[in-house]
Amino acid sequence: MAFITSLISLLAALSFFLVFIPCNARLKHDFYKKTCPNVEKIIYNVASQKLLEAPVTAAGALRIFFHDCFVKGCDASVLIASSETNKAERDSEINLSLPGDGYDVFFRAKRALELQCPGIVSCADIMAIATRDLVHLAGGPRWEVAKGRRDGLISKASRVEGNIPQVNQTISQTISLFKSKGLSTLDMVALSGGHTIGFSHCKEFMPRIYSYNKTHDIDPTMNQDFARSLRGSCPKSKKLDPTVVALNDVSTPFVFDNFYYKNLKKGLGLLATDQMLLLDSRTRAYVRRMADAKTAFFNHFVVAMIKLSNIGVKTGKDGEIRRDCGSFNVN
Repeated sequence: MAFITSLISLLAALSFFLVFIPCNARLKHDFYKKTCPNVEKIIYNVASQKLLEAPVTAAGALRIFFHDCFVKGCDASVLIASSETNKAERDSEINLSLPGDGYDVFFRAKRALELQCPGIVSCADIMAIATRDLVHLAGGPRWEVAKGRRDGLISKASRVEGNIPQVNQTISQTISLFKSKGLSTLDMVALSGGHTIGFSHCKEFMPRIYSYNKTHDIDPTMNQDFARSLRGSCPKSKKLDPTVVALNDVSTPFVFDNFYYKNLKKGLGLLATDQMLLLDSRTRAYVRRMADAKTAFFNHFVVAMIKLSNIGVKTGKDGEIRRDCGSFNVN
């Protein structure tokens, strides 16, 4: 009887992934088996070394990957540098704060792969694999990455606006944006858990800690001591120091765990869009579930990341394999 019970539990767990993880028929887990068999090992080595040098790399890479996928799909268009005739995604206002260490790990991995498998592995696949590795190295879950993406042929800053969540959005607006990308409300809450690592700039939460409204100087949903401590780093002035940041997770800022959700229950969410997840009836139960069980968070996060990495994938003639992730190929 115990064996049957265990078997049923195992099948139930497997069915969760079989039912909820979408498959992209154009991508394959063994896509580089013959052309670059050591692709994952090479990327992992680069990612692990970079993380040792700069612990913020995991959060940076995860954020860049998210921004890339939300703007016309996961095609590494966010890595393209602007030229005299084209202002690329990377230089759109919301992307100017994307961390340099996040970009660097992708470029390093590409250079390492070009030495072993020139012209074979796309920057888009590198981003998907390296982001997975960095999340895992920071203490998070690991998942299999299907491969075969090609790199996009267009990168324009004008395409970014309206495709990336903003800190001043309502939760209804954020849910709607995620839905437009094929992601559910549960996916949104799980992906928000990526804020368990990384940091935010003062301008992104200043409205919560100064002159919140006519009744409250500080956002009443925020832990008041926490808010006052943030004022020390982010003083009220006309000109903010763009280099000053605050940690998204004050408990375990460099460990990928579920303390982001635990912090929300204490009023320690840094961004308004973070704290709203606990306050809104459409998302509250998900937050509590992930706060109570790290395994639940990891399971939901993996499903959401796989769905995210399948957005707008380009294959065949729809893209190219860049020689340099920062520029389009010149034939």
